[in-house]
Amino acid sequence: MGILKKIVLLVLLSTSLSSYCQILDTIPWAKGRGLTWKDFRAKPKVGSNAAAVTASGITYSFSSLARGSEVEVEFKVNTFFYPDKSWYKKEVCDDIILSHEQLHFDISELFARKFKKRLNELTFTLKIKEEVRTIYKDILKELSDFQELYDWETNFSRDTEKQLEWNKKVAELLE
Repeated sequence: MGILKKIVLLVLLSTSLSSYCQILDTIPWAKGRGLTWKDFRAKPKVGSNAAAVTASGITYSFSSLARGSEVEVEFKVNTFFYPDKSWYKKEVCDDIILSHEQLHFDISELFARKFKKRLNELTFTLKIKEEVRTIYKDILKELSDFQELYDWETNFSRDTEKQLEWNKKVAELLE
């Protein structure tokens, strides 16, 4: 292969890998690793009343092995923050708002743990894929409801006293 073809192939491969890595750009939840405003990379939505938006979520994968009527299962559940979908308005954000956004991420981790717990408590059948998907959908609904309650009770971080109560409550639940 000529040097020019190698360079073109290398450029195409680099571009493809770069694009692939950007799609997968996430920050996994980790104890002690708090978010910073630098983690919020998306541009604020025009016309939005929000000061900031945290995009976080729960992912899962599993492998199973059927042994007669019993199914052995191994699960992997993760919580991620998505920098390229999260944004903030520099002119109105402060440390309280950052703690509010961090808590949205922490709440996702709480529900990832709840999901893992439910998965570990169940005995699965050969319809495991459907059973896991049902539990996942239920957890996502509970997570959404909890996030809405959090925003409502803290008035989107405007009620500093409630915000600090929620910070304490969620920190204790994560312990």
